[in-house]
Amino acid sequence: MNMQNLMMQAKKMKKDIENAQNELESKVYEGKSQLVTATVSGKNKLISIKIDMDEVGNDDKELLEDMILVAVNSAIDKMEEDKEAKFGKYGQMFNGLM
Repeated sequence: MNMQNLMMQAKKMKKDIENAQNELESKVYEGKSQLVTATVSGKNKLISIKIDMDEVGNDDKELLEDMILVAVNSAIDKMEEDKEAKFGKYGQMFNGLM
């Protein structure tokens, strides 16, 4: 394989990675627990928290805090899984080179 061909492939890969990154950053991920729905952006930012107040009693503060943690972490996990699915192939390509 000649150097020019290799450079063309590298430019294409760079563009593919940038496109995948832009696509992921524009997505929104939602995580849920029993009482809480959390929404995060593809840029790792918490966008919203929704609480089902019909199900929350006055003495449930600690339970609610735990449900918020579960929902936020669930949304972040979904985002990370999506990133791994998009970028995992590039990591495998470079694994032997680094």
